[in-house]
Order: sequence, then structure tokens, then C-alpha cells
Amino acid sequence: MAAPLTSRILEKIEPALLAYHRLVLVVGPTRTGKTTALRELAQERGWPLVNVNLELSKRLLELTTKQRALRAPRLLGELVHSHSGDVLLLDNTELLFSTELQQDPLRLLQGLSRNRTVVATWSGELDDEKLRYAAPGHPEHRQYQRSQAIIVPAVDAQRRSETVRPD
Repeated sequence: MAAPLTSRILEKIEPALLAYHRLVLVVGPTRTGKTTALRELAQERGWPLVNVNLELSKRLLELTTKQRALRAPRLLGELVHSHSGDVLLLDNTELLFSTELQQDPLRLLQGLSRNRTVVATWSGELDDEKLRYAAPGHPEHRQYQRSQAIIVPAVDAQRRSETVRPD
């Protein structure tokens, strides 16, 4: 039986401290327990939990499309720096993939994790070599080498078909 997701995330925190980018991605499709695990960690450890979609969209709301693209990295940085502690939990990161923002989501998250450990959810897929967001051909599609981040699969490969529920 696989360890609970919160335990698997905690196992990656220490190795993250030794990495150049202290980024841990919790990767899986929707409804696989990523948000629940981050909420449990926030409650148990007292780590700040930020809903990126909600908080960043509030800061972008009054800006033009061009201003959003230009200011998104700085606003996200300010949002992250407004929370104290060595570990920060970021949930609902889908806004970072918006084509309107014209950003590289992984690079943004890596930049935020240079001086503190960031655990972020990633609603995507993972295979032996690739980390993906959205299907190929979709405007928000992104693909990266798996080695570019410390990754915790939300669902192990054997249990994926049993655990993933349709939305």
C-alpha cells in the first residue's frame, strides 16, 4: 500500500533543501487529493497555504492584458513574500498557465523556490521522463523534463485508474 500523500510530500522536503530550486511539485489530475494533502500539511505544520488562482487574480483584476503579462511575476513574488516561514504551500496554480500571462509556469515556481521551500500543486500528468500540463495542442500545453523539479505523484501508476474520478 502506498504511503499517504502528505507523508510522501514530507519525504521530499529534506531533499529539496539541498536543491538549487527548493521546489516540490505535487502532480496529478484533478480530484486526486492534492489540495486535501496541502490543507493537512498547513494545519499540522503551520505552513502558509496560498490559493494562487484566487490571490493572484485579485491582484491582476484591474490591469490590462499587457500589464498582466508584465507584472504577473512581480505580483506573484510579492504574494509569496507576504507569507513568512521556510516552507510555503501553493495550491490552485492553474492561472500561471494562462496564455494571457505569457509566462513559463515552471520557471516562475523555480524562481520563487530559490530561497525557501515551495510545495506547489500541478494539475497535470507525469510519466517516466516528462511532466505535462494540458493535452498537446491545447493552448496552455506545457511539457518539461521530469528532472527539472522534485516531484511527488498524487497517485501512483498502479492506483491511477482506481483513484482518479471523473469531474
